[in-house]
Amino acid sequence: MTAEPGSLVRHRAAVLGSPIAHSLSPALHAAAYAELGMAGWSYGLAEVEADGLAAFVDGLDETWRGLSLTMPLKVAVLELDGVEVSETARLAGAGNTLLLDERRVENTDVAGLVWAVRSITQDPVATVSVVGSGATARSALVAAPRLGATTVQVLARDPAKARSLAPLAEAVGVELAVPRWGSAPPEAGLLVSTVTAGAVDDQAEALAASAGVVFDVVYDPWPTALADAAGRAGVRVLDGLDLLVGQAVEQVELMTGRRPSPEVLRAAGDRALAERA
Repeated sequence: MTAEPGSLVRHRAAVLGSPIAHSLSPALHAAAYAELGMAGWSYGLAEVEADGLAAFVDGLDETWRGLSLTMPLKVAVLELDGVEVSETARLAGAGNTLLLDERRVENTDVAGLVWAVRSITQDPVATVSVVGSGATARSALVAAPRLGATTVQVLARDPAKARSLAPLAEAVGVELAVPRWGSAPPEAGLLVSTVTAGAVDDQAEALAASAGVVFDVVYDPWPTALADAAGRAGVRVLDGLDLLVGQAVEQVELMTGRRPSPEVLRAAGDRALAERA
């Protein structure tokens, strides 16, 4: 997390997590700073485990403005002493942004998901299907009513985990349905797959055919079997980089007070992925 030789860094930010070397966040945030002419800002990364988060935060000096948080820190950040947790982060049960001046925890994954969907359609999405029942599924459920949804269908191998989302569904004002895993998926305006690459390959064709838009939160490797199936079916597809861009735009604005262009961040992410290939 060092600055370029000869540069004057006045404000610092970084992404924390474990593992963290693969993160695209430094490329996205650096592109935002460059576009906005913010030469005094530096963004890096650090390997931090959940039990080391508090000590890391306590060791930061006054130049630090914000932290992006990935696994396993999205829950740990909610438990830090003296932090204010936003309503969105509380509902999602996860925070991905710590604003150090205010000691405030935010969740920009929800807004990022909404932005990504709205980037390709303005139509209300009455029914959302969510594949999986973990942290990203919770964010998708919180985002659903912001897209106009009144019903969320959670498809999970463990139906008990899917049903455990009922209090959250009630809190955000949507009806929760739990279709049987492996059965023909019911139709939906949007399907959000929050599971790892390969987890639903055997159901890719049926899942893709069930939705008007498929949002697969994986971005590497890409395309997934689900994305390929959606393309063959003529269904519009969003990927994990769309989500990463959307949440990063919100993070940059929260940390700096200025909003970068999503197109600039997307291009930076595409370049970073191409360099890994």
